[in-house]
Amino acid sequence: MKAWFLRSFKKGIVTSSFPSGKNESLSPWATTPAGDISGEVNCPVDAIHNDKVDSGKCISCGICFPQFKPSLQIPQITTTRVEKSLSKSMKLYIFDSGTCGACNLEIMALNSPQYDMNRLGLSFTNTPRQADAIMVTGVLTDGMIDPLKAAIDSMASPKIVFAVGACAISGGIMGKSISEIVGLDVQVPGCPPDPFVIMAAIEKARGRI
Repeated sequence: MKAWFLRSFKKGIVTSSFPSGKNESLSPWATTPAGDISGEVNCPVDAIHNDKVDSGKCISCGICFPQFKPSLQIPQITTTRVEKSLSKSMKLYIFDSGTCGACNLEIMALNSPQYDMNRLGLSFTNTPRQADAIMVTGVLTDGMIDPLKAAIDSMASPKIVFAVGACAISGGIMGKSISEIVGLDVQVPGCPPDPFVIMAAIEKARGRI
């Protein structure tokens, strides 16, 4: 206990000041690849067109390397609705429609001391009935369509629907896009999205940034 206490003084405050300050780091896989198609590039999800990479489709497989490399720039977050009534408090429900687990881990990282989402009035809930926002992750298969619709229908209004990660946005290699089934309010690209990107998307949806 004594060693832990002394280390805390030495290390100081580790919690990010984002969004009031700049994000301290950004994972390469959460940024849109940039480059050119001067050589042969075979993208399994057809994310590359005219030297541009669609971050909503890119699954960070690396097949396009070395023509394309991580840009280290935050990808474009698409927000079609802002709900300022949730600016003070928001409960998040994670709906896993079939992930590898990466997007879920990045979302759950928001609860760590580095990000400390509670300081922003954010918290997780285990039931959509208590949720203000649903964060859908993974490829959407036929068997998960009805459970997704039921989860969204059980939420009280106002409610925000997030598609987190390329698989939820575009369907990845073998699934459906969430937008084919339900209306989306926020699309968070990346494979997986960095916690800072996810946090920025939440704050945009609440009208705080």
